[in-house]
Amino acid sequence: MADLGKSLIFLGIILVIVGVLFVFGGKIPWLGHLPGDISIHRQRFSFYFPLTTCILISIILSVILYFFKK
Repeated sequence: MADLGKSLIFLGIILVIVGVLFVFGGKIPWLGHLPGDISIHRQRFSFYFPLTTCILISIILSVILYFFKK
């Protein structure tokens, strides 16, 4: 039961962090506009893939999860 409790606390912390990112994510001007983010605009077509932003978020989450597991 203790493992279930720890898992629920961890899941709650992750949900709070994601919620804060959704609320304040639009107010961070560089998030989603980093060098390496792919943006293609053509006539009647537009494609955007935030590659560098995804890699940066992945690295940050990996470091956070590494410290929680330790």
